[in-house]
Formats: sequence, structure tokens, C-alpha cells
Amino acid sequence: MSPIIGGALVDYYGGKIVMAWGVTLWSMATFLTPWAAETSLRALLAMRVLLGVAEGVALPSMNNMVLRWFPQTERSGAVGLAMAGFQLGNAIGLLISPIIMSQAGIFGPFVIFGLFGFLWVLVWLFATSSTPDKHPQISRYELNYIMKSQKLPMPDINEPEKSRMIPPFRKLLSKMPTWALISANAMHSWGYFVILSWMPIYFNTIYHVNLREAAWFSALPWVMMAVLGYISGAGSDMLIQNGTSVTSTRKIMQSIGFVGPGVALLCLNMARNPFVASAWLTAAVGLNSFSHSGFLVNLQEIAPQYAGILHGMSNTAGTLAAIIGTVGAGFFAEQMGSFRGFLMLTSLLYFISAIFWDIFATGERVNFDGAG
Repeated sequence: MSPIIGGALVDYYGGKIVMAWGVTLWSMATFLTPWAAETSLRALLAMRVLLGVAEGVALPSMNNMVLRWFPQTERSGAVGLAMAGFQLGNAIGLLISPIIMSQAGIFGPFVIFGLFGFLWVLVWLFATSSTPDKHPQISRYELNYIMKSQKLPMPDINEPEKSRMIPPFRKLLSKMPTWALISANAMHSWGYFVILSWMPIYFNTIYHVNLREAAWFSALPWVMMAVLGYISGAGSDMLIQNGTSVTSTRKIMQSIGFVGPGVALLCLNMARNPFVASAWLTAAVGLNSFSHSGFLVNLQEIAPQYAGILHGMSNTAGTLAAIIGTVGAGFFAEQMGSFRGFLMLTSLLYFISAIFWDIFATGERVNFDGAG
């Protein structure tokens, strides 16, 4: 639930402060995990809860900062680059953790990653500001460029503190573009976590291949998401700069992000050997990242003053969908005796979500404050 609270805080206080507190708390939770593990199960679970609660503010903060620092024609690339860091961080962490453990023991990664988090916060506090006009080192040329390129009224950009502390949830949920965002985030998370959680078991059952011992499975999906996510962001910005409407661009990118993985999962289901199946698996994960230039950027466009809370609401829906999908996949496979049927169901949901998005999504600003 923390993304909803975090999103409201981001809209009110700005991304810099909320992100700093979030990273500080989750770094502390990571750093103290070894102590908690040796103290009691309750202490360990408390640290894990703190980690999850603190991490919930990260993506709303990122979206808030991108909205205020980048013109509309550059936001997709900025989000793609930020999410590439997210994916590459996963890949690097998965690869170097065993090395650190072999040298510093099983608690080594927790201590080292926690300390790096504290160091990152120091750099963040001194190097950033929530809005361009408050940055001490920004040039007049860059500030004018950002402000003139924004399609928002100046108060929305410079005065995030004037946003309402308690968002108008009823009005936000009364518009179909909001539900397009919620459904897109839910489907994105469903497919993403089902694939990464269950594919090792699927490959072991169908092809008798142990993916958990395959180095490529630890890193390649994340790298593919980072690369294709950035490519989709750059391509999205190029389309807008060349005259394609923002609405059409978001629909194109999100359609690729849903139809692509849906087709890849169907092809994976029909693959005759593990090498072909692994290629389709990598394609499914990689193409999923086109959503970063679809719904993830669209959050900033339909309601910039509520971008944080919209992200929080949709992210909570995404997390719940990921839980249901991951648990449901196991239940489905147990009842039906096969995991192939669940992959077909996931593909169908991808296609339905793409249609829903293309019907109801918009790249234009939606009036949530007026009547109706």
C-alpha cells in the first residue's frame, strides 16, 4: 500500500525529499538485516516490511522528477534511462552477490548494498532539486529551455507544495484514462512476475533444464529489458518530435508492450526445444519493457498535478496483480496438471489489456478538478 501514500507525499513535497527518505529507510533495512536475522524472526520480518514500504515511494518519486525536469518530447527517453538503471541494478546485484558472499559471508551483500544506499543519498541530496528553478547550478539557458518546453502552467511545475495533500480519489477513479493506467500496470506486473517467478519451474518440468543454474537467466532478461526499454523511450520521443500525437505514440508503445509478450508466450508454448523456448522467453521479457514508454510515461501526462498518486494507485494494483498471478499460476498448474494453459491465459489477458488501453487511454491532460 505504500505507493499510494508515497505518491500523495511526492505530489505534496516533491520527489527529492521523498526519494531521499525512501532510500535512507530501505538502505537501513538492508544494512540491519544481518542483525535482525540473528536477533529473531520478528525482527527479520520487520526489516523486510520496512524495506518494502520504503521502496514503494521510488517509482512515484522518479515519475515526479521526470515530469518537472524534462520536456514532453524527452520524457520517454528519461524514463527509459531511469528504468534501465533499475533493470541493470538487478542484473548486477544478482551476478555480484554470490561473489561478495564467497568473500564476506552470507551477510556481506546486505552490509555493502546498505552502505552504498547511504552514500547514494548523500550524493542525491547535494546534486538534485525537486524542480529546475531551485537547482543552484542550473544555467539560465537550460532553465528557460525546460520551462518553455513544458506544456504545463508554471505553478504546476514550480510549486508542487500547493498540490492537495489528500487527493480527490473519487474524481480520479471516475475517468476511464485512470482505469486504463491501472489495468495496464496490473497486466504489466502480472506478466512480468509470472514469467520471472515460474519460468525456472516451467523449463525444468517441460525441458528438464535447470534455469536457476544458468547464468544467462540471472542477467539476460534484465539486460534485455534495459536495452529495449531505452530503445522504446528514444523511439517514442522521436515519434513525438516528428509530429505523431502523444496519444498515438503511447498507444503504439503500449500495444507493443502487451501484444509482443502475448505472442512470444504463445510461441514459447509451442517451442520444441529449450533453446528456442529460451529465445521466446527473453523476447517476452524484453518486449514487456515497451510499457515504460506507454503507461509509465502517460501517468505524467493525463494529470501532472496528481502524477505521484496516480502512479501509487496503479502501482498498488500492479503489486496485487503480481501476487494473484504468481500464486494463481501455481494453483492453476496444480489443478490442471500443466503450466501451458496458464501461459495461454496470460497471453489472452495481454491481448485484452492492449485493446482496453487502445480504447480508453489518452495522451492529453484530463480535467480531474472540474465538475463531472
